[in-house]
Amino acid sequence: MTLVLILFFIFLLTGMPVAFAIGIAGFAFFLQESYLPLTMPVQLILSETQAFALLAIPMFVFAGNLMNETGITKRLLEFASKLTGHMYGGIAQVSVVMSALMGGVSGSAIADASMQSRILGPSMTARGYARGWSAAVNGFTGLIVIAIPPSIGLVLYGSIGEVSIGRLLAGGLVPGLLMTLVFGTVVSFTARKKGYLPEREKAAPLREVGGTFFRSIWAMLFPIFLLVTLRGGLLVPSEAGAMAAVYAVVVGALLYREMDWQGFWRAVRASVSDTGTIMLLIALSALVSYAMKWEMIPQTLSQFLLGISDNPTVITAVIVLFLLCMGMFMDSTVMILLLTSILVPAIRTLGIDPVFFGVVMVVSCAIGLLTPPVGISMYSVCSIMECSVGEYLREGWPFLVGVLLVVILLVLFPQIVLFLPNLIFG
Repeated sequence: MTLVLILFFIFLLTGMPVAFAIGIAGFAFFLQESYLPLTMPVQLILSETQAFALLAIPMFVFAGNLMNETGITKRLLEFASKLTGHMYGGIAQVSVVMSALMGGVSGSAIADASMQSRILGPSMTARGYARGWSAAVNGFTGLIVIAIPPSIGLVLYGSIGEVSIGRLLAGGLVPGLLMTLVFGTVVSFTARKKGYLPEREKAAPLREVGGTFFRSIWAMLFPIFLLVTLRGGLLVPSEAGAMAAVYAVVVGALLYREMDWQGFWRAVRASVSDTGTIMLLIALSALVSYAMKWEMIPQTLSQFLLGISDNPTVITAVIVLFLLCMGMFMDSTVMILLLTSILVPAIRTLGIDPVFFGVVMVVSCAIGLLTPPVGISMYSVCSIMECSVGEYLREGWPFLVGVLLVVILLVLFPQIVLFLPNLIFG
């Protein structure tokens, strides 16, 4: 197993694509274990893609890409602007609200951060906002999307760990809203300190807010639609994803009438590319996951954690600290793929609720997207906003403190996560 980890990190440092680094390192395990047949890696790669639950991933990806072609984003932007125009750092507050509303559309923190930077970045710069501050706002608010349904990270965790996806999506809603509140407060505090004035003197009239709300209502009904169908047993997650794609087509083609064939095929091409990347990662990660199970790493980890403490809160805090450190060097999706099969059996043995742990794990892994040296969202927003990583880090530390505070609250008070799943699903 040591050889696998060494090869994996060497391949990453040389710039090899993550999927191939995982696959080659995993295959090396079978080469060194002479009593394991070399037909096993092929069988594992194929069998890993045969799980019915994995159908939810391409369906939700396709639904998100379709909804981005329907004009929903434009309407959400207008609604968020009406809500926050009277606050300090008005355009930055739009980014916070937009991320909360976009959770049901994109499901990807990287996609959301990049989109917000392209849409809002020029306006932020024109109003005199520091580029590093704007990059930090757009990057960190993208973390809200990780929790709000339909989070691709939670779907991945649930599929691999065999945890109820419906309960996970419900469990992410309150933490997502909590992050919205915390980031809104941080934006208000830092914007006031920097002198970034509101866009308007008074809050928008209720009639204007109501009008923009109803124009964007179909996007905001999307997460509710998912939870209702899953709770009612009407659809399983894969079927809910397919119905979400149909929902997106109906909204775009019949209600908003902004989806054309060109937009549809753009969504298809983007979905094929996104799904191919994710599924290749899932298939090849089966080799490393099998190696870890063969070496009984989940059992060893359980014993190690029990040796630290028998308090679930302490154990969760230790794991979160480990995930935050790992996130500085590894992409969040890769971490979820590699660690879910190890950590879920361990935390179940220790009596930790897998739904609570899943939400905490996915959010903790996603923080690494915004921290050096391997922060994909960080590099993306810095590139779009044309600022240095140093400037981003100087301006972004209050947002990092804010999201860490949210994670601490989740660890200390698991009912923040579990309240809604227990209320909806029992």
